[in-house]
Amino acid sequence: MDVIQTLLRAAQKAAQEAYAPYSGYKVGSAIMTTEGRIFTGCNVENASYSLTLCAERLAIFKAVSEGYQKFTGIAIYAETDKPFPPCGACRQVLAEFSPDLQIIYANQKGQQITTLTELLPHSFTLDS
Repeated sequence: MDVIQTLLRAAQKAAQEAYAPYSGYKVGSAIMTTEGRIFTGCNVENASYSLTLCAERLAIFKAVSEGYQKFTGIAIYAETDKPFPPCGACRQVLAEFSPDLQIIYANQKGQQITTLTELLPHSFTLDS
């Protein structure tokens, strides 16, 4: 199984654990470190919606909390009919660690592959 399929399967599995009683969108993500380790996350909603945590940020925060800060790719899966790329906040958090990150986002109908640089050109980073 190739890396993209491995990440997508991990993201799909993570989506099953999502807590999404408000939006109804179950989202899962899986991020791979440069060492090949995979960390997953799911969205966790809250009645105070600004306290909701996206799947992508949960996955990267888990990885960083375990000592990993360099990543090669992330897959995001949402149980939707439309494409579901990372939100602006997630893009900015991902740019903090891997501005050239490969991003795979998928739903029930297919997948798209892009890079963080394409989704967030001229990002604000430590180097800027």
